[in-house]
Formats: sequence, C-alpha cells, structure tokens
Amino acid sequence: MELRELTALELGAAIKKGETSVPEATQAALDRISTQDKALNAFITIAGEQALDRAKALQTGVKGADSPLYGVPMAIKDNICTCGMKTSCASKILGDDFTPPYDATVVEKLTEAGAVSLGKLNMDEFAMGSTSETSFYGPVKNPWDLSRVPGGSSGGGAAAVAAGMGWYAIGSDTGGSIRQPASFCGVTGIKPTYGTVSRYGLVAYASSLDQIGPLCRDAADCAAVLDTLMGRDPRDATSLDGPYGRLLETLTGDVRGLKIGLPSECFGEGLDREVKSAVLTMADALKSRGAEVMELSFPVMEYAVPAYYIIASAEASSNLSRFDGVKYGWRAPQYDGLEDLYRKTRTQGFGAEVKRRVLLGTFVLSSGYYDAYYQKALQVKAVIKNAFDQVFRLCDLLLTPTAPTTAPKLAASLGDPLQMYLSDINTVSANLAGLPALSMPCGFDAQGLPIGAQLIAPHFGEGTLLNTAHAFQLDTNWHRLTPRGGKTI
Repeated sequence: MELRELTALELGAAIKKGETSVPEATQAALDRISTQDKALNAFITIAGEQALDRAKALQTGVKGADSPLYGVPMAIKDNICTCGMKTSCASKILGDDFTPPYDATVVEKLTEAGAVSLGKLNMDEFAMGSTSETSFYGPVKNPWDLSRVPGGSSGGGAAAVAAGMGWYAIGSDTGGSIRQPASFCGVTGIKPTYGTVSRYGLVAYASSLDQIGPLCRDAADCAAVLDTLMGRDPRDATSLDGPYGRLLETLTGDVRGLKIGLPSECFGEGLDREVKSAVLTMADALKSRGAEVMELSFPVMEYAVPAYYIIASAEASSNLSRFDGVKYGWRAPQYDGLEDLYRKTRTQGFGAEVKRRVLLGTFVLSSGYYDAYYQKALQVKAVIKNAFDQVFRLCDLLLTPTAPTTAPKLAASLGDPLQMYLSDINTVSANLAGLPALSMPCGFDAQGLPIGAQLIAPHFGEGTLLNTAHAFQLDTNWHRLTPRGGKTI
C-alpha cells in the first residue's frame, strides 16, 4: 500500500512506529503534487523546501509526540493567514502583494501539534462561489473527472485530499464551502458549531456565518483534526467556552437508539434520482445498526437560500471595503486622485462574482432597502434557528443529500449564477443556525462521480455527527476509494 492510500491517523501511527518518517511522507506528498497538480490546480502556493525543512526538524521529536497527527503533511486554504507565506484569497487584489505578519490561531495550533504544511490551497475568490472557478489563479479541477468542478469554495482542499496530495486540508465554510466540495470529491468534511474553532486570522467573507473546519478521508481523521483546532480563543470575540471533549476517543460506532430525521423537503423535486437512492441506502445502513429513521417536514428550508445570500452579501460588502489599494494589496497603476484610486483598484482587482455580491450587499444595506431586505433576512434567520430547535426535540440528527446532484461540468454555473446559488440549498441552513454539519461519501453515480450525504446536529453535536459517520464508514468503503488511471489522475 502506498503512503497516500493511508488515512491521516494511519500515517501518524506509521510515523510513530518508525515504519516511515516525516521527511519520507512529506517528500511523497510533494512528489504527488508535482505529478498531479498541473492538471488539478489545487494549490496556489507549494511550500516545497520549507515543508521538507519542517519535516526534518519534526523527525527528531517523533517518539515524544502527543498528537496522533504529528508529522502528517497537510495544506491550508488560501484565505487563512500564514506568517511568511502569501495569503491571496485567490484574488488579484491581494495576489502576490500580501504576506501576513502573523499566523491564524488554527495555524498556530496545527504547528504546535506537529503538522507539516505543504502550502496554500486554491479556492473561489474570497470564498465566494460553489465551484472553485472564480479564482484569479484559474479553476480547480475535480480529480474524478477533469471536465467537472470540485465544488467550492474549498475546492482546492477537497481535490488535494481526494488526489492524495496531502492527508488532510483546512478549509472554511460560509454556506457549504467545506461540505459541498467534500461531496463532489468523495471526501469527508465537517463544519463545526459556530464559535468552537477560532476565526482569528481567517480573512472574513461573512463574519456571522464563516467557520473553519477540516477536509479528510474519513470521520476519524476529522475528529482528530477538530480535537486539535477547537477551543476558546480570546482573540476571537465570537469563540465559545463550550463543552470540548475528546472527539476521537468517542468514536465507538454505536448508534443504537439514535433518532435520525429525513426532511421531506430535501428529497423532493430537483434531487437527482441516484443521489436520493444513495442517501436513503445510507439511512437503511444506519437503521441496520440500531438507529431509528423517521420522515419529517422542515418547510423553512425553502427560505434559507434567499436569506443566506442577502446576509452573506451584506456582510461581504462591509468586510471587503478594506481592500482599496491604500494600505496593502494590489493597487491600480494609474489613477487621478483618491476616489479614482478606489474605483479603479476595486473594479480591476475584484472578479465578477465578488463584485456581484458586494453590489448586492451594498444595495440591501442602503437607505430604503435595509428594512425590506436585510432586516427581513435576519428575521428569517431567527425563524430557521427556532425551527431547528423544534425539530431536534423529535430527533438527534438530520440526514439530507449534501447537494442535489453530483459535480457539474466546468463553466456550467458561471453563466447562470442563480443555478450555482441553488446548489447550496441543503447546506446554507446549518450556517444560518450556527449548527455543526458533516458531508461524507455514500456512493457513486453511473458516471463514476461521488455522492455526498449530509448530517446536521444540534449545537455542540460534533461527537454525535462524527460517531454516526464513523459507524457508516465501518460498514462501507466509499471513503477508501480514490481516483485512479484513465483520463483523471
């Protein structure tokens, strides 16, 4: 078995036992990147020698390592600050012109745990997109089919893990940006409860919705990464003192008595037949392990997408106002006065999708429209949160398809942004309510494309999410399958 076929935990155990070394694993990942990333475009920055130097330094401390992921190579989405390594958010307006003077909190924690960073991952510009095609550095390709998107906005991370170019990735999720690419690329990804992982050092898109989380091969790897990342951070005013347990230690696979709800609204019109069948088959598998599966109605789901795009765009218009060419980042080369500098820098520096969302956000916050749109969207957000509170009195988890279809063709969504927005229909509600949610592979369609199933839990329900996913993965091998041969990789 090649090293890339191991999970992150399996590689960590092999390093600990001396069956391989940190430099060997790092070199294997870099070799894989050199052969595969030209086609996939998953990386913006490849650490190279920096990663190897880090690996050599870590090797001396392997025997005393506490973390089960010590020495395991990984990669970081390019909207998370890394000291001494450029952070571009896949945008021209930052591009090669911004190198943070500090590490994000999650990067600090990973460094302390002995992680080896392979570099920074490609994404939708400023995390605004569901296909990873809006990047200034070009689109990311799906390793299962190079003619298809990997999902977004954390598409580089999902593609890298699926293609064996690293054992896990750190992404961000504002409306499904971890879970949807996990679904399209056949990996496992989790968005934790809002406030359980520090956002300090994450370049903000929509501050009330953004959350950092891992993309991994399986649920056990996700648990190990979250054990590293979760915790209160005084530098993030929204971080919580919540109950942080040892998630990895709680993975028993026992789901007897667990009540799982199937929202009828997520299994109706617009859902691909093969996707529906695979998710319901997963429900049956969990039922055979002792879980109780019930159908229920969750009608507020239909209001989630419009509320999400109003709130997210409003916050984006505020957060991105700092990118004006004055203090840092790219600046228009020719301008006549300060106002002209602002106009030309932002017009030329932002891509089409970012400008579309900034304009929408500015509009809904403007005088005369604030109450009609933004205030009403906030009210809908509260209604959705209350609806989840009610439904979790009936069940412990919700099970839905992550996306209505498998990965679409490249460029299919760029000409129809509304279609791209609707692909988030099953994911955005968890962000609006601040809930933990996970996507995992549960099958393949007739074209050989992965199908993802989503689990949603109440606040601080990461343990239940991960254990349920783990139970399913004990009985199946969908998460073990990797793209091989043919015209892919």
